[in-house]
Formats: sequence, structure tokens, C-alpha cells
Amino acid sequence: MEYGGGVCVKAVKIENIHEFLTEGTECLASLKCAEKEEGIECLLPMEGGGLDVTPLVKGSQRYLSFYLENLEEHSLSMNLLVYREEDPGDGKEDAYFDIRFGVLPRIRTFICLDLNWLDGHILFPEAEIGQLKVVCHGGRVEKGEIRRAVLENFPTFHPVRVRFSRMELTEERPEREPLPPDLLVDSLGQTRKKEWPGKIASLEELREKLNTGLESLTGEYPFPQWDVYGGDSSRKLMEGTGFFSKAKRDGRWYLADPMGNAFFSMGPDGVVARADCRVDGMEQYLEWLPEENDSVYGNMFAPGRGNREERRRTCRLFSYEQANLYRAFGESWYEKWKKLIVGRLKQYGMNTLGNWSDSRLYGTEKIPYVTMLPRFPSTEKKIFRDFPDVLSDEYEKDAQVCAQWLLERKDDPWQIGYFLRNEPSWAFVDNLILAEEVLYTPERTVCRDRLIQTLKEKYRTPEALSKAWKQPFKSFEDLYAPIRRASEFSEEAKKDLREFSRILLRAYVEIPSKACRKADPNHMILGMRWAWISDPDLVTGWENFDVFSINCYAVDPTPALENVVEANLYLSCVGFESGGEFHFGALDGGPTATGLEGVATQAERGVAYRHYCQRVAAHPFGVGCHYFQCYDQFTLGRFDGENYNIGLFDICSQPYPAMLEKVMECSRDIYGVKDGSLEPSAEKPRSIPMIAY
Repeated sequence: MEYGGGVCVKAVKIENIHEFLTEGTECLASLKCAEKEEGIECLLPMEGGGLDVTPLVKGSQRYLSFYLENLEEHSLSMNLLVYREEDPGDGKEDAYFDIRFGVLPRIRTFICLDLNWLDGHILFPEAEIGQLKVVCHGGRVEKGEIRRAVLENFPTFHPVRVRFSRMELTEERPEREPLPPDLLVDSLGQTRKKEWPGKIASLEELREKLNTGLESLTGEYPFPQWDVYGGDSSRKLMEGTGFFSKAKRDGRWYLADPMGNAFFSMGPDGVVARADCRVDGMEQYLEWLPEENDSVYGNMFAPGRGNREERRRTCRLFSYEQANLYRAFGESWYEKWKKLIVGRLKQYGMNTLGNWSDSRLYGTEKIPYVTMLPRFPSTEKKIFRDFPDVLSDEYEKDAQVCAQWLLERKDDPWQIGYFLRNEPSWAFVDNLILAEEVLYTPERTVCRDRLIQTLKEKYRTPEALSKAWKQPFKSFEDLYAPIRRASEFSEEAKKDLREFSRILLRAYVEIPSKACRKADPNHMILGMRWAWISDPDLVTGWENFDVFSINCYAVDPTPALENVVEANLYLSCVGFESGGEFHFGALDGGPTATGLEGVATQAERGVAYRHYCQRVAAHPFGVGCHYFQCYDQFTLGRFDGENYNIGLFDICSQPYPAMLEKVMECSRDIYGVKDGSLEPSAEKPRSIPMIAY
């Protein structure tokens, strides 16, 4: 079958979808309209199955669209997996590029996949109304290279029923049908479609529980040996400096609090009652949503946040968290919330406000905190995605501007340190060779000028470069034309490009680090919160940090720690924080997706938390881990469409007690695990496949 070939065809409706079923996918029913098949209901296998859409993806049209109805009671993660001709095998591990997206339960959802995304220029496309988060992984691939493209579910803990319908290829983005009517969210922001222990049934119950909870708090840590910062006063490491610092004792790295006591940093990210429930286009699903000009609730709306690329919708966010707190506490809700949330974190043995927390808590509520530059230095011209032209004067000047933000809190003893940024989007491509991207982009950049100058100095003549790279260069000026996959020309080309990539990476890290150190010499630089370390070169410039941090989503973080150790990172004085982010979610409470690590129950979330944190503490380089996040995400999706049951507290500020019981047990033993006098917990959680996007 061919769909357009090299000819632009305006629209092609795909009939007989059952002919595209992959092996193991069972057709349950044909969905017909006017005696023609409009779609199918099918059963997708646990290991993943769906439709082989190779001829559709390889066609000339830009958009592949369809309606997808997830017939289960939980959300569903789907993937468009794309394999190149030279990729071996057909397994998921070999997919060169994939587009992952989420689907809510029991809603006929419009999906529109822009096949231009295959060029790798975008990480987080904006989702359609009613759809959950969309993310693109992998290196760029051209249609002529595609061997196979499969639309299938991410592995699940049971076979899942779905309906595909109205599939078509178009050159222009098609219009979607209106969403089907339903009420999915109650007046408190909770899902109406499921029940769980502790779910709030009325405003009266909300008021009673929040006020009783606030009155019960002491504002103190439950462990008598902990000092005011949450460090262990029985484990003195050094004379206090008045600020947080690092220390080494008996071959183990520690953080030291301002009093010089051992400090292991634990706490949730996102300690904030934020407007993060995305409601634009979803109003019909909400039992209650005030008007934006409401005298009480109007200021609980917010515009979209984050850097959603190629935005088509006007994002509108509302805070059910704030609304619920107001309904419980009245006009003084914010002051009471501050005491409530900090008191509860201390009650369970958490001693840190993690990243993205409410800055009004910093230095005012007697709990340590970390923060992050609100903006990482950038340049007008980019190398790939958000990677700047790092060898330009523009980058260095902007680094100095960004560092000035640190001046406000440079003398605050409650600040542990600061991250430079979070999860650079360019680094989501495994084994990315940045210098190769310098040659691919048509932009005339300082990085390109320097790369060409470096090659001139090494090879002297175009003939020598041509011989080494096995390409017919007539002049070094040829390198100013866009060049695709230059590292595949020869081993020497790959070596040259990797060497120059390390120069770029060092500048990327070192220039802002030095600017920040100059602006704030009192606090530690906590790294860049890498999503993962796919290549040893990513640790280039680590010596500029006090702590190297990654966001490690796993049951056991030990392999991730060892991966960085094996990259020769720890030849000098630096600690390691595994879990700038980590989390665990279940399906027996709150929203309908688990997040990046799924477990069976709320109690198992607590088991998983304890296992993870104590594994970090047991490692010689582990100095802290921050749980993502404080509150559940909105059941219909936050600003980018994530809707995970990952909070310590739900949208009504109610704790998940089965989880938090284990959190407190973890904290009780953490300093013994850190110094080796106690073994980390051996109990592992019962995991289930994740539902995440």
C-alpha cells in the first residue's frame, strides 16, 4: 500500500483498519458507519500491540490523525515507534524514534500526530484538547529511512481494550469533533469516576479534616537527635560554617548543615499550592469552575507556564488546591497552609523543600530548601533544541545576567544550594554528538566557526580533511553548508566531532558555574538535574559542581549512581544526589496514572520510597534525594498533560497515610544507613508497569 508516495495528496481516509493489526492484537468488533468500517474495537496485549502504520507514516502527508477511546478505568500510554532500515530486530529497544502520548479513560479522544516531529526538533509538542502529555524521544529520522512504524500501547499489567476510528492522513491539520459530554471532576477537583480511602465527600468533611490536622501539628521533627535544620546532632562532621557544605568521613560523602552536623537531604519537590490544573477546553467535564472575574477565586487562575513548543492553545490553569484551602480556612488560608504543609513535612521526617517550591517559604518557615536559577543562559541562535551557542560572547554575558538572581538569598543559612537548570531538552537524545548538530544546523554560529577553525588547525588542507573524513571537500568553506550525520562518515570524523563536543559541553557547564560562584560564594552548586546519563561525555565539567544531580526514576537508584561513578566522575570532592526527582504511583487513589514508576498500592508507594531513599543513603556518594512531588497532579492533566498519582498529599491536601507511615520509618533510620551502622531496608515494592508519558 502507498499513501501519497512522492505526491502531495490532500487527505486520505483509512478504511479497513483491522488490516493493520499487529501480531497478538485481537479485533473484538468492527465499528461501522453507512455499512463502511469506520474503526475497530480491539484488545491490546499486555506486552504491547496495536497497528502497523508503516505505509501511513512513510506517505507524503504531514498529519496522521484518528480517534482513540481507552475503554479501561485508568489512563493509557501509547507510542508511535519508528525503526530505521539499519536498526537490527523489531523490539521496542531498537526503536530509533518514538512519540509517546497519554489518553484519559473512557473518552473518545482526538489524536493528531505531526510527522514533522520525526526530525527531532521538538521534545514536548502541545497535546490536543482532551489528550494527555506528548513527548518525542530519539534522534531525527527521515521518511525514506523508515523500515517499520508501529502504533501500540506501552506494556501494561493486563490486556487493554481500545477503539480506533476515523483514521486519516492529511496535509493540513484536521479539525476535531467536540468532546463528548460528561462530568469527570467533582467540585473539589477530585475524579468522580473512582473511590479510595480518604477521599473527601463534602465541604464539611474537608473543613473538619484540614482544621483538625493543623491543630495537631507541633512544627518539630519527631526525632530528638535531629537539630533545627534536620541534621543529626549526634553525628558531628566539622565545625559549622554558618552555611550548608560538604564533608567526607570514613570514605563516605555527606552534606553538613550550618552547625556542622551530618545532613541527608530529603523532601518533596513542588511544595506549593499552585494553579496547575489545566481547564481550557475541558470546562464541560468540571462540576464546578468559577468565573475568572470572581471576587474570591478569580486570582486562583493563571496563564500557561513552561515552554510548550509550537503552542496552538491558550492555556488556562486553575488551582483547586488553593480553592479547597480557602473553603477550609477562609481569608487566612495561605498563612495556615504554610504552617500545615511545613508542619506535616517535619512530622514525617522530611527536612528539605525541594525544587519548584513556594519561594515565600524560603528562609521564613525554619526548614532548609533548594532552589534553581529561574532562567539558564541562552543565545538567540541555537545548536540543537535548547543548546545555546556556548562559545559566543552572548552566552557568557547572559550567564552573568542569570547569576545576579542569586544575590537576593546569598546570605540565607537555610538555603542548601541551587541547581543551574533541570533536564536540558537537547540531552533527551541518547548518544547525541553536539558537534554533529553544529554542522547540521544552517545557522552561522560561533560554535561552527570555532569547529571549522579547529579542523583547519588539525588538517591544514581540505585534501587531508577529505581523506580522514572520507568526504570530497573542496574547501573548508564546504563545512558551512548543512551536513547531516557527519559522525557516520568515518571513525576519524566521529573522533573529531566527539572531541569538539566535549569542548562545547565544558563551556555549557563552566561558564554559568563560574558566574554563579562569583555572585554567591556561600552556597553549593547542585548540578543540572540530568534526566539520565546516556553518554560519559555528559559529565564533562562536573568539577564545577559541589553536587552532581540526576533525576533517577527507578525502584533502585544504585545502578544510576554506579553509572556516574564509572564515568570517572568522582576523582575529586563532589557528592551525588540521585533523585533530584523520583516518584512512585498507584491506581488505588487519586488520578488515573501511576507516573514513571508504578506500584500496586498506596502502601507499596511507601515501601518503594523507603527502599529508594535508603539505597541512596547507603551509597558512599549519596547525599540526598528529593521526591517528585508534594501534591498529586490534576486528574485531567497539569499544564503539560501529566496526571499522575504521585503526591504525598492529594488535591484536597489530605495525606496518603499508608505511604507516609513508611516515609517516617525511612527518615528515622536514614542517618544510621548513611554512616553504615544500619543496613538499608531490604523490602522491595510490588511493581506494575508504569502508566506515564
